[in-house]
Amino acid sequence: MTPAEAEIRRQLTEVFGAAEYPVTDPFELIPVLPDGAATTFEAGDVTIGAMELGMEYADYQEYPYDSVEPLVDDLMAGLRAEDVFA
Repeated sequence: MTPAEAEIRRQLTEVFGAAEYPVTDPFELIPVLPDGAATTFEAGDVTIGAMELGMEYADYQEYPYDSVEPLVDDLMAGLRAEDVFA
């Protein structure tokens, strides 16, 4: 795992860990985003918007989620599959 991957994972876990689980829909996560839909996650030269996660990486997410770990695992898998950290 690259330093950027580790940092993005940490940020996603921190932010989405504040949600009330189970989460059945990505829109339920918006209230925990520090800047709402305008929230970005940044590490090194990688910047990912919260809206990107919900729209461009939706195929990698399988709701409902009972906890933050599987949600972040799926988000990270999608980011890796799309070569975000390359």
